[in-house]
Amino acid sequence: MTTTAEATRATVQKFLELRLAGDTEGLAALFADEVDWVLAENPVVPWIRPRSTAAECAAQADDLARYTVPEDARASVDTLLVDGADAVLMGHLAGTVRATGKSFSGPFALRLTVEDGRITRHHLYENSVSIAAACTP
Repeated sequence: MTTTAEATRATVQKFLELRLAGDTEGLAALFADEVDWVLAENPVVPWIRPRSTAAECAAQADDLARYTVPEDARASVDTLLVDGADAVLMGHLAGTVRATGKSFSGPFALRLTVEDGRITRHHLYENSVSIAAACTP
């Protein structure tokens, strides 16, 4: 019998694999039909916008790839905490904005909630000041 925490951990691991592979179709299947999506508004960052459907949430990876230099993208997960249906990932991310050539970096925390094997909550907290500066010519 699989516990809720084990199922959550497995779904989060799948999310990370699909994200790393750039598998938008796989991500769309992993997100619930409606997602509680939170990412701080940042009007100068073209890939940050409101999202709520599985397709919109999965497309964020494509948007990020379109606006940043894929070869410069780096992310590391230092901590993964799981409590029942909730998971929190903490780590560091960095990249370069294609339009400006400027780089950004900083810590992040990502809170995910998994219900019935699908992600229903995606709240990302990141260094939005660094990202906005990199997007500004």
